[in-house]
Amino acid sequence: MTVRPATTADADAVFLLLRDFATTHRPGQERFAAVTFPQVLRAAAENRAEFLVAEQETRIVGYAYAARMPTLFAGGTVLELLELAVAPSRRGRGTGSRLVRAVQARARQAGDVEVTVPTRRAADFYRRLDFTETAALLKWPTRSESPTPPPPPPESPAPAR
Repeated sequence: MTVRPATTADADAVFLLLRDFATTHRPGQERFAAVTFPQVLRAAAENRAEFLVAEQETRIVGYAYAARMPTLFAGGTVLELLELAVAPSRRGRGTGSRLVRAVQARARQAGDVEVTVPTRRAADFYRRLDFTETAALLKWPTRSESPTPPPPPPESPAPAR
């Protein structure tokens, strides 16, 4: 098995893995092909991300996508591993670990301060790869899935006289 940067030729295989990976959002094939896949490839080409695939013979069996972000708190860039997907037939056989190790190696080469990963289902997997838990991840969706809009921000109190 080889781990290598993703290319445009990997789009269909990555989309199939993504469909199994995504639990919160359901990716659409048209938007993936026209917008998100090209954006991710461009981010990787511009060194703003790492987008790697695991290839067994001629078949894509996994991928990892990590976004590189400049930070103030860390004193440099942080690489956040956002997506790690492995074909069901390859799970438990080292494919995910190889992808994560490749992401870690690229973070070192790029001079990133750290690699972070938001997860709720795979914390034990990442602990085995020397990650430590440091924070809880909270999110606020910009596209509301509920019929009621979010409440307006609270008003500032009147200044004291």
